[in-house]
Amino acid sequence: MDQVKKKVSRLKLEYKTRPQKELLIAIPNPYPDREYEEEMVTGEFTSLCPLNPGQPDYATLTIKYVPDKHIIELKSLKFYLTSYRMVEMFYEEATNRILDDLVKAVKPRRMEIVADWNIRGGIGTKISVSYNKKS
Repeated sequence: MDQVKKKVSRLKLEYKTRPQKELLIAIPNPYPDREYEEEMVTGEFTSLCPLNPGQPDYATLTIKYVPDKHIIELKSLKFYLTSYRMVEMFYEEATNRILDDLVKAVKPRRMEIVADWNIRGGIGTKISVSYNKKS
């Protein structure tokens, strides 16, 4: 656990034009034999609109997953999500990429991401993506 603490204490967010999946830290699940669901919600997700450079898009993200052997360390998740702040990306790409990066990092049994994007041009958009581990 000391190595995890050191790794988390060394986290540093730099604003780049790409999401920084290397910020994600997986830690051992304290209950790997029990099936339980974890849900994280943030109303502060931001990326940039690729058609109107410099214009931010905002979303409320809900991340639900059933862990297997690892769970996501929450500070690393916050930094990872914040790394999208300077990235130009369509809603669909951002939502799917977050799922792909989190699945690769923690290898959950199941995961679902719901991105509820703020209204732009009079249209609200909600994107849901999911993953189920093959048995």
